Amino acid sequence: MGILVSSGAQMMCTFGAAPSALNVLPVGMVNAGGPAAATIMDNKPMVNIAPFGMCMSMSNPQVAAATAAAMGVLTPMPCLPNVPGPWAPGSPTVMIGNKPALNNSSKAMCAFGGAISIMVPGQFTVMVP
Repeated sequence: MGILVSSGAQMMCTFGAAPSALNVLPVGMVNAGGPAAATIMDNKPMVNIAPFGMCMSMSNPQVAAATAAAMGVLTPMPCLPNVPGPWAPGSPTVMIGNKPALNNSSKAMCAFGGAISIMVPGQFTVMVP
């Protein structure tokens, strides 16, 4: 099933140089032990998914242009995620506002070739004595 993801979860892109945090807006909010729980539709660049530092994908037009200008030496450029679709696959059993909940095994694909994955889900199990 996986662990459900909440706002503040740490993400990484395969072509990014730094991790980023997931931001879940408080629209129809369901709390996950404090922070807002995420759905597969929390995929909006610059709203839900912040940049990952510098992008190293040659599919990114800015990286390709900078690399060409540097005579073929890979030249990373600022990461501006381009996520055209929802996270997949999402939770098969948990729905939030009629949308599958986001779990830690879900991935979002960037149009520039990167795969965005959840490193730290933002929700932790606490042992109560």
